Amino acid sequence: NMKEINEIVGKNLTRLRLEKNWTQSDLALKLNYSDKAVSKWENGDAMPPIETLIQLSDLYNVSLDYIVSEDFDQTHDKTYYSKENQANKLIITLLAVSFIWLIAIIGYVYGVTLANNYMLWKLFVGAVPVSCIVLFVFNGIWGKRKFTFIIASVFVWTLIATIYILLLDDNPWLIFFIGIPLQIGIVLWSQLKVNKTKKGVKR
Repeated sequence: NMKEINEIVGKNLTRLRLEKNWTQSDLALKLNYSDKAVSKWENGDAMPPIETLIQLSDLYNVSLDYIVSEDFDQTHDKTYYSKENQANKLIITLLAVSFIWLIAIIGYVYGVTLANNYMLWKLFVGAVPVSCIVLFVFNGIWGKRKFTFIIASVFVWTLIATIYILLLDDNPWLIFFIGIPLQIGIVLWSQLKVNKTKKGVKR
């Protein structure tokens, strides 16, 4: 019956959350729900909407069957879908970054062969901060928080280096001083703790 299904889903959701070392409040923030709603799901008092179940399956890198089934081959299912999802996410990210470098290569080849402009090598320098922007976006969607700060740091310094190279004739080396407060800001940002509600104790 429905109560038994709710209890199975609740048990699976609890186990998956604890494996991530998240509190109910952590999960609620990620899903834009209250921690009371998460508590009801895990206690078997309510069933998440289907779109939320799909979001949970993606968040935990498991199939929907894993969440709603009691006798499913859980170990195999979780491992399979986790590796599959991670591989797909990596491929999509690399494809996006590769597209940027493809544009840079096309521009350089065009400049050398047709326009006889050898200065277009600067396109490769500019492709680095642009790639960082793409990585920043994708990492924000499905990456890890710690990589955000690494990407942000690389972006700041490569952007400054790009500007410096573009203005090389004026030798604007003082522009690198701009990166110091920006880098300090990134370091301080990385030390901010994720905001948790007063019910942020694991259950």
